[in-house]
Amino acid sequence: MKVILNGANGRMGKVFRRVFREKLPDDTLIPVDAMGEEGEVYRALADYDGPADCIVDFSHHSAAPALTAYAAARLLPLVIATTGHSEAELAAIRGAAETVPVLLASNFSLGIVVLTALAKQAAKAFPEADIEIVEIHHNRKLDVPSGTALTLAKAVQSVRPGSRLVIGRHENGKRDPGDIGVHALRMGNVVGIHEIHICTDTQTLTLRHEAHDRALFAEGALTAAQWILKKDPGLYDMEQVLEDLTR
Repeated sequence: MKVILNGANGRMGKVFRRVFREKLPDDTLIPVDAMGEEGEVYRALADYDGPADCIVDFSHHSAAPALTAYAAARLLPLVIATTGHSEAELAAIRGAAETVPVLLASNFSLGIVVLTALAKQAAKAFPEADIEIVEIHHNRKLDVPSGTALTLAKAVQSVRPGSRLVIGRHENGKRDPGDIGVHALRMGNVVGIHEIHICTDTQTLTLRHEAHDRALFAEGALTAAQWILKKDPGLYDMEQVLEDLTR
C-alpha cells in the first residue's frame, strides 16, 4: 500500500509515520508538509504526482479545499483526521465524496466509536436522565469543545428528538429538561479524556474513555486507510469501519 500523508511533520503526522513503519514496514509512505524539514518531504500535495493508493490527512482543517480537490482529481480515497471544519470546508469534503470515498471522523479511536454506541444506548434506556459530557485535553488544543465531544453530544441528541446542546454554563447554571451539557477543560499534557454522565434522581451512570498515547489515533487512521481502499465514492465514518470489523 502506498499512502500519501499530508501533515507529515505535525505532532500527529510524526506519530502516524512511526506507527506506519512499525505496522507496514514493507509498504510506502509519501510524506507531505509545508512546514519543517525532516528527511525527504514534499512541500505540497501538488508536488507529488507519483503512484499512490490513498491519502491520510493530519494537517489542518483549512487544508480541506486543496486536499479534496487533489484527491478528486487523482481519484484517491481520502481519510481526513482533522477537526474544526467550517461549513465551506465541509461542503468541499462532501463534494469530493461524490467522486472518491472519503472517511471523516472527529476521533479515530475505536474505543470512542464503542463509547458513542454505548452513549446512545444509555440515553435510550434513561429517557428522563440529565446528560452531561465533559472532555479534557492538553493546554495547546485549539477547538473548544473537542470534535469528539460534539460527536458524542450529537449521537445522544439523535435519540432524544427536541433536545438542546448547551456548551458550558457561564451565567445561569439551572438546566432545562432535555438539555445536553458539553464542557471543556484544558490542562497540562492530557492526550484526551471524554466522559458522559447520565444521571437520574436515584442513580448515575458514567461512561469514560481515556487515551493514553496518541498512537491510538494513528492506528485507527491506518485501519481506516486500509478499509477505505475497498469502498465506493461516498462519505464514511469510523462507526462503519467498526461495523465491518465486528461482523
